[in-house]
Parts: sequence; C-alpha cells; structure tokens
Amino acid sequence: MEDPKPLPQLPATRAAKAVAVILMGFLFAGLFFNIRFASTTASLLPQAVTRAGMLDGTVSKELASRMADTPIAADAARMQRALGWLALGDLGPRVRQGCPGWLFLRDELNVYADGERHLAARAATVAAVQRELARHGIALLVAVVPDKSRIEPQHLCGLYRPASLSARVGDWTARLATVGVPVVDLGPALRGVPGDSFFRTDTHWTQDGAGAAARVVAQRIRAMDEPLGSGVSSQPGYRVADKPAARRPGDLVRLAGLDALPVSWQPRAEFVTGRAYLHVAQAAASADDLFGDADLPTIAVIGTSYSTTSDFVPQLALAVGRGVGNFAREGGKFGGSARAYFASAAYAQTPPKLVVWELDERDLQAPLEAEDDVVVPNSAPVGTVASR
Repeated sequence: MEDPKPLPQLPATRAAKAVAVILMGFLFAGLFFNIRFASTTASLLPQAVTRAGMLDGTVSKELASRMADTPIAADAARMQRALGWLALGDLGPRVRQGCPGWLFLRDELNVYADGERHLAARAATVAAVQRELARHGIALLVAVVPDKSRIEPQHLCGLYRPASLSARVGDWTARLATVGVPVVDLGPALRGVPGDSFFRTDTHWTQDGAGAAARVVAQRIRAMDEPLGSGVSSQPGYRVADKPAARRPGDLVRLAGLDALPVSWQPRAEFVTGRAYLHVAQAAASADDLFGDADLPTIAVIGTSYSTTSDFVPQLALAVGRGVGNFAREGGKFGGSARAYFASAAYAQTPPKLVVWELDERDLQAPLEAEDDVVVPNSAPVGTVASR
C-alpha cells in the first residue's frame, strides 16, 4: 500500500490572509485581556485547590467561570447572541419562539427527572407551613400561576409543549386540597381575559391578566372561613391613573441577550397602555388610631415576580377591600421569598391574618434547592393569637 501523497499547497488568497490577520488579532486581544484580568484579580483559582477538586472538575469549572468574566468574553458572548438571532433567528438556550413575535421561556417546557417526587416534596413543605401558621392563628391561601405556554397555546405555532406537563397543575392542587390547604388555580381566570393574559415578549401576565387573577384570589379569600375576622379593616388607598401607551421591554428579550441591539433589530417591540396604582396613605379613622394602625396590611403576599409586576398586589387590595403587603421577590422561585419573609422583622412584629403564597407552575417539578426548605419560626410573632 502506497503512502498517501501530500495535498498540493495552494497559494494563500487575499481573503484567506485577511481572515488569518483578523483571527490573530482576536487571539492577541484575548491574551491581552486575560493577562490584564489575571493581574487585577487576587487569584483565578479557587481559594482551596485540592486534588479531589482537580479530579472531579471543580477547579476547572471555577477557572472557566472566572475567565468568562473577562471583558472580551462578555463582549464575544453578546456578539454571538446577536449574530445567532440576526442570521438564524436563534434565541439561545433559555428562550423559544412560537408564533411570530411570541416568545416563551424554555423552563416551562422542561420535563424533569423525578419531577413528581419534587412536586410531592414541595406540597409537603406547603402543608407543614400551613400547620405552623395555623398554630399562630394565621391562615394560608396558595395561588398557582399556570405557564404562559399553557394559557396561550394558540400562540405556540408548532412549539412543542410535552403532553406529560398537562396534569402538573391538577396534581398540585389535588395534593394540597387532600391535606386541607386552600389552593386556587388561576388558569380559568386567565383564560377568560379578553385579549392577551400574558405579554408577547415577557414571561409575565398583562395588567388585565393580573387583575383577573387578583379578583379570583379575592373571591376565594371571601369564601374562606372568615380568616380576616369581621372587625374594622384597613381600606387600601390607591389613586388609579391611566398611563399613555409606551414601549415595554420584555424580559425574554433580555434573557436572550438581545437587549443591547437597536430596537428595530430586536424581536418586535410591544407597546402597552395601562393604569398606574399610586398608593395613598390613609388618615387615622379615630383617636384610637393616631399611629395609623388601620393602614397596616392584614394580608401578606409572598411569591415570585408575578406578584411584583402588572400591579397584581394593588388590584388584589382593591378587590378584597383590605390592606395587602407585598413581600414577593423577583427570582424567588418556590421558597425564596417565603424564607425571607418568615425570618423578617415585618413578619415578627406586624404579623398578617392571612398569607397568600403565589407560586409558578414551572417551579413545581424543578430539582429541589436549598431555598425550597421553608420553615416558619416556632415562636409566635407579636400580635398573633394561637389557634385553639
């Protein structure tokens, strides 16, 4: 068998030389910025470099993470995202496009291993929280926000939502109802909204969607066994004003890494008209209320960014006719805001009569995290009366 003959060496073209020069420029720029980053950083490696960490990849993962923080790496990532979108319509690993102009969060469409076990563990946590709150005379109502892809299926346009996810909300509400935890599925209310319940380029509900959810939560609160009592309550003071139409940047555009592009190059912008709910402090109703206690909220909302967007809490306060405190946190997922609230001075010193725990459907089956372990303090907060 003859040895293979070497391929003929063709002369370099002008275009090839230009590409080579550009590539060398990138390489030298990367070397410069990496050396600069290393010189201004105390250590690129973790504080404790161990043999086990080197063998299991912990050290290399930490090194890669720190190197990714260099300016050229961040700029290159933004450029890659922009080119992927402009050339291929690619939105990255976290965002998917349905019908033209409609974006969806990839997390909603994930099927997790052991998802049922994760959901059952979270349901058990909620039941334990309810039992502890009941010991202090505080009621609990759980409200589950369905996925945008569940409520807006007509805008998926071929984007696949696994059939195994169809029973997720029903499984959650059934588990809680079985152990006596009041729970409300916001899906029917959101489907009944004229127009869109969710923004096209955002994960969150529109102001009309939030209002529909607030009204059904208020209806369920009134149907509960008088958790707020029948005494004089604080009346929420809000001045409602119309807002002119304005462009609303979507969080899915930002998540896709396209928010730095010119607006005309981004997914089609959304223009929204809405209402502003401006809180107005209530004056003392009597001489016994000189310190304004009547304006303190009797309902506390904990949960995710759904409770911090589209004026959900002001609309709930107006619908239920009570003061509502908003203790939800963006990015709080299942237990983040609950853990923070039950450990806060607000809960210890001015406890509510009712806690509304708003949860995202997409978080119910996700892998368990440390913040999912929610515990209510054993000691009764000031002003509560233990149930008998």
